[in-house]
Amino acid sequence: MSERRTRLGAAALAVAGAMFLLYPVARPWHDETTQAGAVASMGSGAWVASHLFAMIGFVLVPFGLLALRSVVRDTAAEPRAFAAVVVFWIGAGLTLPYYGAENFALHAIAGRAADGHPLDIVDLAEAVRFGAVAVTTFALGLLALGAGGVLAALAVRRSGVLPRHSGVLLGAGFGLFIPQFFTPGPARIAHGAVLAAGCLWLAVVLWRAAGDGAAQARSTVTLAGNSPSANRPIA
Repeated sequence: MSERRTRLGAAALAVAGAMFLLYPVARPWHDETTQAGAVASMGSGAWVASHLFAMIGFVLVPFGLLALRSVVRDTAAEPRAFAAVVVFWIGAGLTLPYYGAENFALHAIAGRAADGHPLDIVDLAEAVRFGAVAVTTFALGLLALGAGGVLAALAVRRSGVLPRHSGVLLGAGFGLFIPQFFTPGPARIAHGAVLAAGCLWLAVVLWRAAGDGAAQARSTVTLAGNSPSANRPIA
């Protein structure tokens, strides 16, 4: 059962990586400081799909981190792995409401503007994005996601049972989530590729570790069954 859960977590992490790559790749890149550009981007179906990809990724990553904790549970890295799960889940919870507003609210507003209603989409987008509570919870959530990614990378490095550097790209990807928002489209796509590679790398490592753990457990059972005490007749 532990092997199966670990591999399910690894698979979830791999899918999350694909979602984080599709997020910037599928996102429309128009000049959103203009009315026409904002309507073209936010009013499109690609806007909704791309942000949904990111939201799915945030939901799936903690399952991968649970798999990481399972793999390192008997090592000194377990506390960091557990902290990574908790901190990342808090970060995702704080981040997702903002993504919901960014996705569904701005898409609905852009749709109204596209229908000829007298709306200043740029001004409304600023109001949605930069409300005091919204932007504060969003920033705190992203900081927590970054901290969770770094904790996961440290857990991998300290575990002694996983390749030391297999969590580096994951930690770097989430650590750079806030700065990438201030870069142009190509740089954000590159960031998505780094994050996808980090998720996939760690997913492959966890998948293999699950198999190694199962093989070791079977070997232990076999050795115990072949020991002299196991074959000794019961009095």
